[in-house]
Amino acid sequence: MRWSVSLQTEGDRVIGLDEVVELADAVAASEGIASGMGTYGYGVQVVVEAEHSDRAVELAMALLANAVEKSGLPSWPVVNVETIAEDEEMFYDMVEE
Repeated sequence: MRWSVSLQTEGDRVIGLDEVVELADAVAASEGIASGMGTYGYGVQVVVEAEHSDRAVELAMALLANAVEKSGLPSWPVVNVETIAEDEEMFYDMVEE
């Protein structure tokens, strides 16, 4: 099963645009995107194949560690993790006017 996994870190300095671009390049092969410019942390969203959510997080954490090493960013603790399975439906509240 395919999972989209979002990981957010928190650190002690502001992340620059060039650093986010390097991180994005490092996760691109995993259908990844990166965020964090101008904030005290960085994040990635990647797609992995796994049997269940816990395994998806393990794989995504390994991808993040590799991407952080490649990009030269500091290794900061992950403070938020979210997973969504490819077959899970997204529900949105509809507001009628």
